[in-house]
Amino acid sequence: MSGDNNFVVVANRLPVDLATAPDGTRTWSPSPGGLVAALSPVLASQQGCWVGWPGIADEAPEPFRTDAGVLLHPVRLTGADFEGFYEGFSNASLWPLYHDLIVTPVYHRQWWATYRDVNLRFAQEVAEVAAEGATVWVQDYQLQLVPGILRQLRPDLRIGFFLHIPFPGPDLFRQLPWREEIIRGLLGADLIGFHLESNARNFLDLCAVTDGLTVAGTAATRCIDAHVTGHDGHCTAVGAFPISIDMDSLGEGVGGGVDKLRAELGDPATVILGVDRLDYTKGILQRLLAFEELLESAALDPATTVLMQVATPSRERIKQYRVARSQVEEAVGRINGRFGSMGRPVVHYLHQSLPKNELRTYYEAADVMLVTPFKDGMNLVAKEYVACHGDGSGALVLSEFAGAAVELHEANLCNPFDLESIKRALLTAVQGLSTNPDMMKEKMLAMHRQVAEYDVNRWAGAFLSSLEEVR
Repeated sequence: MSGDNNFVVVANRLPVDLATAPDGTRTWSPSPGGLVAALSPVLASQQGCWVGWPGIADEAPEPFRTDAGVLLHPVRLTGADFEGFYEGFSNASLWPLYHDLIVTPVYHRQWWATYRDVNLRFAQEVAEVAAEGATVWVQDYQLQLVPGILRQLRPDLRIGFFLHIPFPGPDLFRQLPWREEIIRGLLGADLIGFHLESNARNFLDLCAVTDGLTVAGTAATRCIDAHVTGHDGHCTAVGAFPISIDMDSLGEGVGGGVDKLRAELGDPATVILGVDRLDYTKGILQRLLAFEELLESAALDPATTVLMQVATPSRERIKQYRVARSQVEEAVGRINGRFGSMGRPVVHYLHQSLPKNELRTYYEAADVMLVTPFKDGMNLVAKEYVACHGDGSGALVLSEFAGAAVELHEANLCNPFDLESIKRALLTAVQGLSTNPDMMKEKMLAMHRQVAEYDVNRWAGAFLSSLEEVR
């Protein structure tokens, strides 16, 4: 039943988006997103196979190769599959649970049944394309049952699993009605990777209070010191592998692009930037409210300061996401109505995704980057901004609850649940650029060295070498 691919990545989505021209011509283009940005260069170097859903319901094209030589193997999902597996169980049950109940999870038995069935389908597709003894790298919370199913279908495979979002503490996770099935699914892997040691510890603590499991060792970063053994004797290693970016993924800046963008903004003295998926976990509304209060108190001058917010559309059929968008756009309108002037808004808002080279111009033009999630596995936007400021310019305001805060501790850290904390961090960043430029430059250069040294290749290399070692 084996195929001929020695290295297989399996994720919810293929790393491409389909565009249909007016004449019906279909073309595939690389899709945005942290996971795609992180894994694409790894797969290109390995000439590997990526198994995933192509993003269109009820059909799946024949396998095809990208320009980089990566074989894409589409998995067919129906509209009902997508609704129950992705919008339902993955993003209305697991996502809020794993993000510490920022909104209340919903647990529907039919969603679970669909999640289980779709995971089985993904595992069967992988089993068909993977060569004898191949390495399979399963990605993220949508596919947590795949390792366990693959272990049964293809015991010859070397299986790794990486979780790209936080993992909650045992007391939260245990409210999930199908907790034991998820744990068994994950423990089918030879190696489970998390972003942070704290996430790995949460998983180990959960296993320690689960019948039939034995935990040895403690969580460590970029090495394997912890193992979980089940009653079947299979041993799973557990470790922390902080993900990063490809420093070249944003391309080259456009000559004169920064000056042109700042001119279009009215040549303000200070440009503040936010770039996020429009998700209720990202704290977009809170940063807008903090900005509004700083304008109101005259701590920031609306004549010389602008905020750009790029909010990429996300999961718009889910109620909480529609509510988040409504709240954000209401705040943008109110702030501009209060502090803007004709032809000169103080908040520039885009509800769209941007191509990488254009996004780079935004990063380079921004004096201050605002990254304020309530909870985030890592947050690659923070690292992308730092990567674009190798000259030491700019400042980063970063939530202490983003995984990136563990590595980018020279940032201006804030508590996104506390508007006063966001205001202090933002004002410190803005004022520091003019009152203490040498210190601010030193901090940015330190963060840039961190991001450059521990890039995506370092992340992937650490995980895959550990996977080879434990198998």
